[in-house]
Amino acid sequence: MATLLENWRGLAYGDGLDNKQQENLWRGYFTIEKGIYEQILANPTEVVEGTVKELAEKYDTEVLIMTGFLDGINESLKGYANPIETMDENTVVKIEIDPEKLYYNMVEAKATWLYELPQWDAILTAERRAELYKEQKASGTVRREAVKVYPNDPCPCGSGKKYKKCCGRNK
Repeated sequence: MATLLENWRGLAYGDGLDNKQQENLWRGYFTIEKGIYEQILANPTEVVEGTVKELAEKYDTEVLIMTGFLDGINESLKGYANPIETMDENTVVKIEIDPEKLYYNMVEAKATWLYELPQWDAILTAERRAELYKEQKASGTVRREAVKVYPNDPCPCGSGKKYKKCCGRNK
């Protein structure tokens, strides 16, 4: 028997859904997700605890959608993770957010509808949000240091010739 997470991922990532159905699923999911985050961010220090089923009821959604939400927020929790791989609807889970981690992960996910929520104004300063945004964007940037090529080195173009006899020639 498949776990809740396997069922969610199967549904969300295309088992038997055409593009239109998948688009509708995600549109609905993002709307529900935004509503849950609005409630969580309205009281960011509250620790929300209960079974997966109880949290689905609390946030007025289905167990599978709640599973997707818990999967998405799991890396943004304070010092612990919920057992999302193995949980069923009766597994007790906890949501205690680390605001900076959550904001950073929302930026990483390119979830503008979440990291631009007005509730952030009371949680992190505009300056701190800008710093986290820059940090996250810089983390994905790969910088290659310029390598000095000397005349007798192999040419970086891959020709097999010495640099001075290939791309390094004065033309």
